[in-house]
Amino acid sequence: MKKTLLLVDDEPNSLKVLSSVLKKEGFATHTALDAESAWKVFTENAVHGVITDLKLPGKSGLDLLEWVKVAEPDMPVIMITAYGSIENAVQAMKLGAYNYLTKPVNPDELLLLVNSALEHSSLEKENVELRRQLQSSVSMGNMVGKSKAMQEIFNLVAKVAEYGSNILVCGETGTGKELVARAIHASGAQNTPFVTIDCAAIPETLLESELFGHVKGAFTGATESKKGQIEQAHGGTLFLDEVGELPLTLQKKFLRFLQNKEFVRVGCTRRRTVDVRIIAATNKNLEQEVQNGTWREDLFYRLNVIQVELPPLRERKEDIPLLVSHFLNKYNALNKRAVLGLTSQVAESFDMYDWPGNVRELENVVERGVVLCSGDRISRSCLPPHLARIETEENRSGELNLLDMEKDIITRALDREDWNQSAAARALGISRKQLRTKMGHHGLL
Repeated sequence: MKKTLLLVDDEPNSLKVLSSVLKKEGFATHTALDAESAWKVFTENAVHGVITDLKLPGKSGLDLLEWVKVAEPDMPVIMITAYGSIENAVQAMKLGAYNYLTKPVNPDELLLLVNSALEHSSLEKENVELRRQLQSSVSMGNMVGKSKAMQEIFNLVAKVAEYGSNILVCGETGTGKELVARAIHASGAQNTPFVTIDCAAIPETLLESELFGHVKGAFTGATESKKGQIEQAHGGTLFLDEVGELPLTLQKKFLRFLQNKEFVRVGCTRRRTVDVRIIAATNKNLEQEVQNGTWREDLFYRLNVIQVELPPLRERKEDIPLLVSHFLNKYNALNKRAVLGLTSQVAESFDMYDWPGNVRELENVVERGVVLCSGDRISRSCLPPHLARIETEENRSGELNLLDMEKDIITRALDREDWNQSAAARALGISRKQLRTKMGHHGLL
């Protein structure tokens, strides 16, 4: 769709020049000679951006800026000022202007700034919409997704949360099995313990003691009695992560516990009873393990009263934009950054990639991007090498993003000159002032 810009200047020739430059690049334009008539045009037409001179007859460009920002806070406004009035342009930035240009206007800088402003506005609107979706029916706890598969999981979690049946959560590594367990726990009884034990991380010789506890002197190094994780979870939830790693020697003892919720600490004879809900998770096919003789069939059926199957990220790619927005909010807050989103190339790379590490891998990539990003969008240069090498449609067609290309050229020139701006400007064949303007557009200052 063709973008429409409102141009405001009290010099008709300036309006003609600006309008001609923008129309050649595919924009539609409305023009006005003063703030009052510009405001009338703005309220009566669909406008995507405003370019206005600061100095106008009657009401100023600053007045027009304030009117526009009250009506549409996300509307990009670019100010034009004489070189001697830059202080007023800075004031305009504080009032919400996207950026400013000095007279005489350089057509290349104008187009660069207009495209940047419109893309920035588009990202802002997209983020607002994503936040709106995140606040509706696309999240539960820290789980995010609008895909049919995730909506079914949200519904299942809501149904089973109030009951105490054992639950088996299945899925590949990184799909968010613990998040499901925590969502089930949080949706049930409040202020009760949630205890996690990673069956793959604890040596087999210590796992029984970790689960059931031990008494003083039960084995070498047992200098005092200790409660096991089962006992610590009394009244709440015990989450057994990677339960497929539970050794056969312990499977029988754990089955006995599941049957009557009774257990005995290592080195003791006294039976103890607890009230605890069991949620187990595995990335293994336990039915296959049963056939292989490495897992007890009776224990499998005890744990698998209700099964939650988490799909891999490659099967629910429509959730990627929501997940990216969720992680951007998280890591922007943690790192005091303001990264708005992804470049179009990165978004396409994300959609083409199979994500073997699933949601956990996506989260790591977004965190890396937030930390390394020098502008307001995560670009290919911020990605891990294996993702940056993905050949997107833009690469194949040669239609590279102009803004990304310019930013890359400027960054390489600065790197070669150890970020000496005067030397980099000479190497690029532009003035230092032009370089600094472009650096500001790209967030490189």
